[in-house]
Amino acid sequence: MSAVLLALAAGAVIGLTLGALGGGGSVLAVPALIYLLGFTPVAAATAALIVVAVTSATALSAHARDGHVRWRTGLLFAAAGIGPAMLGGALASRLPATVLTLGFAVVAGAAALRMLRPRPVPAEGVRVRPVRAAAAGGGLGAVTGVLGVGGGFLAVPALVSVLGLRMRAAVGTSLLVITVNSLAALAMRTGTASGLDWALIGPFAGAAVLAAWDGRRLAAKLPAHTLQRAFAVVLCAVAGFMLVDAVL
Repeated sequence: MSAVLLALAAGAVIGLTLGALGGGGSVLAVPALIYLLGFTPVAAATAALIVVAVTSATALSAHARDGHVRWRTGLLFAAAGIGPAMLGGALASRLPATVLTLGFAVVAGAAALRMLRPRPVPAEGVRVRPVRAAAAGGGLGAVTGVLGVGGGFLAVPALVSVLGLRMRAAVGTSLLVITVNSLAALAMRTGTASGLDWALIGPFAGAAVLAAWDGRRLAAKLPAHTLQRAFAVVLCAVAGFMLVDAVL
């Protein structure tokens, strides 16, 4: 299979995931870019941020039309992560590839376990603790900057458990957070974008944008916990593979 066809197939999977779950696309995009398309870890992280930023912004417009985006909440949550995302983006280019791969595997594995053991959904209108919300937003921004992941797979649980959003609102609002954090991280990665293979990134991003619309429709037909569990199983496999690759 040619590299362009692989890019199209991988982009479609990432778009479906982002559209359906409000996150998780970049945590699959980075290993796809490394192991299927031959990108280095640093280049893969930068390319993933580009793809996820474009795809998330597109999916965000669809969720906003359905009334599933809490703009004020999302912007406040994302604002806490802008600084850490920019610092993480500057730090990423200085870290060895093995450290980035290992860190990515650990974060992906932790996210998968979190999805397999979801916490009870708090009641609507739960009292938000500003310190916890700021800490969650800042931590999410740091992960986005260093590892090149949009952070939606962490944002959705945080928006539900920390800010008390219902699942549909958390999915839509997470896309806003992902877009802001990804753009902030990219602002500090301009030096790593010069050598990217745009002939592969273009089809990858295009397929992801188109598939994100189908992902939104899929989310409306299937229970959220079913989609989360299926994604968590895939994420566990990806984390295990990358962990072995980093250690050996």
